[in-house]
Amino acid sequence: MTIYVDCDGCPVVEQTIRIAKQFHEDCILICDTSHYFSREGATTITVSEGSDSVDYAIVNRVARNDIVVTQDYGLAAMCIARLAMPISQNGMVYTDDNIGALLLQRHTARKIRMAGGRLKGNSKRTNDQNIAFEKALTMLLENQQPL
Repeated sequence: MTIYVDCDGCPVVEQTIRIAKQFHEDCILICDTSHYFSREGATTITVSEGSDSVDYAIVNRVARNDIVVTQDYGLAAMCIARLAMPISQNGMVYTDDNIGALLLQRHTARKIRMAGGRLKGNSKRTNDQNIAFEKALTMLLENQQPL
C-alpha cells in the first residue's frame, strides 16, 4: 500500500508522513513545479505545471487499496474508480455513497461563480479538523493491516 498526497494546498502533509511512518507505509508527495515539496520520510514527485497535472500523475500511479489525501472531488472520484481510498484533509473518506453529491455540489458552485455570484470561502483550519484527519487516516491504515 502507498499513501499519495495531492500537495496542492494540503495542510496535513506532516501528519500524513508521520502516520505513514508509524505503519511502515510509503508516502509519496506529488506537486507541480509551482509548489515544490521535500520532506524527510516521503518521496516527492514533481510534475509539470498545468491544469490537473498532479491529479493525472496520481491517477496514473494509484492502485487498489492505496490511500490518496486530496481535497479535490474530481481526483477522489477517479481514485474510487481505481479502487483506491481517497480521504479529505478533514478526515472524510470519499466513497461511492458520497462522491456523487460532492461532485454535484462542486458543479453547482462553479455555475454560481460563472454567473457572477460569490460564495463564502473556507473557514480558518482548526485543530479539531487535524485530529479528525489523523483519526480517519489511522483507521484506514489499521483496517488494511494483515492479520
